Amino acid sequence: MGKIQRAVISLSDKSGIVDFAKEIQSFGVEILSTGGTAKTLRENGLKIMDVSDYTGFPEMLDGRVKTLHPKIHGGLLGIRDNPEHAKKMKEHGIVPIDMVVVNLYPFEATIAKPNCTLEEAIENIDIGGPSMLRASAKNYPYVTVIVDPADYQPVLNEMKKSGGAVSKETNFRLAKKVYALTAKYDRAISEYLAKK
Repeated sequence: MGKIQRAVISLSDKSGIVDFAKEIQSFGVEILSTGGTAKTLRENGLKIMDVSDYTGFPEMLDGRVKTLHPKIHGGLLGIRDNPEHAKKMKEHGIVPIDMVVVNLYPFEATIAKPNCTLEEAIENIDIGGPSMLRASAKNYPYVTVIVDPADYQPVLNEMKKSGGAVSKETNFRLAKKVYALTAKYDRAISEYLAKK
């Protein structure tokens, strides 16, 4: 059970995130963020590092490419106690990312609009979010991944009791929520496109 040192926060629905981010920052957690989430957190007095500053690569293609980078995915997928992984991460300037707080573009809400076009629906298919979520959940022994604001307080309570760490058991519970969410999300996309 390692202490949370670095988190990526990137949200469409920002409910409750400011208070959560302030709490984790009080444990010394460095926060990486993107676009509107970074702006919201900064406006509320939090110190944030833009993902683009960390990766050395700008957000591009109208925001389609933000977190799809080896420094993000290597930081999520690296097995911390595997010497070969640790060596490669160090060699390429990849630091471990211990927490991911992400929710997805509102695809279902978008297609529920009466005049939603195919183009608008396609633009609301999240790519980077599911990629980060799946990577984090796959590496659950080392990464805490939160997709539901209802988990903010339980995770904070655990961090308070453990001096900033989250247990493997909690991470596994959270990882299962990720795969349920991404399966539902992909199903909604698949069913929508099948009707076109």
